[in-house]
Amino acid sequence: MPVESVFPRLEALLPHVQKPIQYVGGELNSTVKDWDSCDVRWALMYPDAYEVGLPNQGVMILYEVLNEREGVLAERTYSVWPDLEALMREHGVPQFTVDAHRPVGAFDLLGVSFSTELGYTNLLAALDLAGVPLAAADRTEDHPVVVAGGHAAFNPEPIAEFVDCAVIGDGEQAVLEISDLVREWKREGRPGGREGLLLRLARTGGVYVPGFYDVEYLPDGRIARVVPNRPGVPWRVAKHTVMDLDEWPYPKKPLVPLAETVHERMSVEIFRGCTRGCRFCQAGMITRPVRERSITGIGEMVDRGLKATGFEEVGLLSLSSADHSEIADITKGLADRYEEDKIGLSLPSTRVDAFNIDLANELTRNGRRSGLTFAPEGGSERIRKVINKMVSEEDLIRTVATAYGNGWRQVKLYFMCGLPTETDEDVLEIAGMATKVIAKGREVSGANDIRCTVSIGGFVPKPHTPFQWAPQLSAEETDARLEKLREAIRGDKRYGRSIGFRYHDGKPGIVEGLLSRGDRRVGAVIRAVYEDGGRFDGWREFFSYDRWMRCAAAALPAQGVDVDWYTTRERSYEEVLPWDHLDSGLDKDWLWEDWQDALDETEVEDCRWSPCFDCGVCPQMDTSIQIGPTGRKLLPLTVVK
Repeated sequence: MPVESVFPRLEALLPHVQKPIQYVGGELNSTVKDWDSCDVRWALMYPDAYEVGLPNQGVMILYEVLNEREGVLAERTYSVWPDLEALMREHGVPQFTVDAHRPVGAFDLLGVSFSTELGYTNLLAALDLAGVPLAAADRTEDHPVVVAGGHAAFNPEPIAEFVDCAVIGDGEQAVLEISDLVREWKREGRPGGREGLLLRLARTGGVYVPGFYDVEYLPDGRIARVVPNRPGVPWRVAKHTVMDLDEWPYPKKPLVPLAETVHERMSVEIFRGCTRGCRFCQAGMITRPVRERSITGIGEMVDRGLKATGFEEVGLLSLSSADHSEIADITKGLADRYEEDKIGLSLPSTRVDAFNIDLANELTRNGRRSGLTFAPEGGSERIRKVINKMVSEEDLIRTVATAYGNGWRQVKLYFMCGLPTETDEDVLEIAGMATKVIAKGREVSGANDIRCTVSIGGFVPKPHTPFQWAPQLSAEETDARLEKLREAIRGDKRYGRSIGFRYHDGKPGIVEGLLSRGDRRVGAVIRAVYEDGGRFDGWREFFSYDRWMRCAAAALPAQGVDVDWYTTRERSYEEVLPWDHLDSGLDKDWLWEDWQDALDETEVEDCRWSPCFDCGVCPQMDTSIQIGPTGRKLLPLTVVK
C-alpha cells in the first residue's frame, strides 16, 4: 500500500517556523522512488539540522548507493528545530522525510549517521516524533529497525538501549548486504519476527545487535565481560572496509541544497584512512588502512559532479588531503582544466609539513585567496611528541613565512587544550608561537596588517585510540588554563592586537567525554536529558551543561559511578573497555604500547612510508594500504582551448 505524504499537514505549519525552506525537499539530484515498486525502504538520518546534515558525505553516499539498487529506496530525514517540533506535536505530524514527506515510522530501516556523540538526544526526539518506542526492546516488527553508523558508532554502548543494531566502518557495502537480508526475511514471511531479522543480521559478524549481548560488572563499577546471549552470535563484531575506492565513485550526482548550508561546494573524497598516527585522532585510527582514489578517478568524479550541480568550488576531502601521493598533479590538473570556468579548489586544514607554495597557488588560482589553516595541535615541542604530531616550531615559522611572503595576510592555527601530560607551560607556549608567527609575517611581507587567529578546542579521549585510557582534564582546569593563555596573548602590547583568540570552554567537552567513553549505564542519562528538553547539544545556544550534570547526578550514583568516573579517571591495561568487543582492526596491545610511547614522548613514523608497526589492521581485516603514484595524468580532463 502506498504511504501518504504528510506534506499537506506540514505545509500549514511552515509559515510559523524559522527557515521553512529546509523542510520542503525537491533539491537538485534528490530521488523519489515509487513506494510499492520497492520492497526494502530506508530512511537515512543525520541527527542535526538540515544545514549541517545535507552536505554530510556519508549520508549522501549511502542515499545514492541505495537508490541505485533496484527494489530499494532511500529517503532523508534531519532533525527539526524546536519551533517545528512543538507544532508537529501539537498537530500530530510525525517525523518525515524531506524527499517525499513520508512518515519515518513507515520505513523498514532507519539508518542514523553519528559524526559526534552530541546528536544522541536528537535521535530520541526523532524516534518519539516518528511514533517509534525509544527502547529497542519495546518495538515490534511494524517499527523500523534502527541502525547506528558513523564514527561515534564505534562505541554505541551509551545508546545501546535505543538502537537495534550498529554498523562500524564503511557503509557502502554494508547497507546493500543489510538490504538483501531484509528482503530475504520479508519474502520468507518474516520468520521469527523482529528478533529473527536481528539474528540474521548479527550472525553475519558485521552487524552489532546490543540486545544480543549481556554486560557483567565488577563490584567497583568496571566491566567484567560482555557475553553473547544467543547462539550463533559472535563474541566480536568486525568493522567494514571498502577497498578500491575507484569502484565506489560516490556521490555521482551530489545534492544541491535549497537552503544555506555549512558547506556550499561539491566535495570529492580523494582518499580514506590515515597513517600519520596522531594519538588523539579517532578518525585516523578507525579508518585505517589508507586507500587512495586514483588521479583519474578523482578527475572523473569532479567532472561529473560539477556538471550535475553547478557548484563553483570543489573540496578535495580526506583526513590529510595534502598527503595524497599525487596531490600536486591533482591540483594542477584540476586548476588547468577549470581555469576558464573559475572553479575554485579547497583542502581541509593543511599539515604544516605537507604545505608548499606551489600547492597553495594551485588551490587559489581560480578562486579567492582566503586564509590558510594549520593544525599544530600542541603548543610545545614536548606535547607534540606526546601526541605524535611531528611538527617543529621551526617548520611552522618557515611555512607561515612562505605564505606571508607570497601574499597571504591571514593564518589560522588550531590547537587542543587538555592533552595527556599537558601543563600550563605547554599551553602558554601557544602564545609565544603566535607572536613569532606575527613577527615573521611582518618581517617577510613588510606590512603590519598580518593576522593570526589561534583557535583552541578541548581534548576528549576517544575509543580505539592510544589515548582511550587517558584521564580527561576537568572543565574547571580547562577553563583556568585557557584564561591564562588569553591573558598572555592580550598582555602582549606589540603583537596581541594582531592575534585573534577563539576557544570553547571545558563544559561541552566533559559531556562529550561522558558519551564517547560511556557504557550502557549512560543511556539513562541521555534519556533523562532528552525528557528534560535536551536537543541540539552540539549547538551553543541549546547546550545546557547544568542539565546534563543534573541528570547524571540523578541517574548514575545508583550504579556506583559518576561523571568523573567516565571522564577524568585514568584506565588500566587490565580494564575491559565498553567497546572492546567491537573490532576496529587495531590490536589492543599495540594501542597500549603506543600509549606508553606517548608517556615517554616517543614519536612514531608514518607507516605509509616506513616499515609496518603491527597495528593489526591489515592482517586482521584482510586489507592493505592502497597508494600511488599511478603515473597517470588527469585524462580525459585536458585543457579545452
